[in-house]
Amino acid sequence: EYLDYLESTLDSLSRVSSEKEVAEIRRELTAAGVLRAPKGGKERKIKPLGPMRYVSSTGYEILIGRSNAQNDELTLKTARRTDIWLHVQKVHGSHVIIRTNGKGEVPIPTLEEAANLAAFYSKAKNGSMVPVDYTLRKNVKKPNGAKPGMVIYLTNKTIYITPEEEKVNQMATE
Repeated sequence: EYLDYLESTLDSLSRVSSEKEVAEIRRELTAAGVLRAPKGGKERKIKPLGPMRYVSSTGYEILIGRSNAQNDELTLKTARRTDIWLHVQKVHGSHVIIRTNGKGEVPIPTLEEAANLAAFYSKAKNGSMVPVDYTLRKNVKKPNGAKPGMVIYLTNKTIYITPEEEKVNQMATE
């Protein structure tokens, strides 16, 4: 499990695009005891970035975790029980949440766009027909003592998608 956690963190690092994202992952690794805290206990105070935000073509907000710790925060604290959670099957990647506004369902184009984001922000970014599992957030649980970003889920469905960067770039961001 420890090696799996480190591989997941390495995957998150491979997708960073700013110093703030690196600092956030460093903070997570320090909290997990992987890295030592800076000498003198002084760590640069950087405001957490929060999840990436997109808006689907049908107007639904889609949130994406940037690190293991942020995946936990997004899935277990930010998301509502009726939101839809997505993650690439058996591959390291970001947790993706579709805000359903209490409905528990979304139009197919939104589901496809969110699955594209889940595949794009994963180790399967360059794959084809990538299996993306999805379920209501209420079906996602964190096992006791599990490392950040590690969850289990039940009653999922799977959508197969070939990640397309062009579609990611076309989506509106907040």
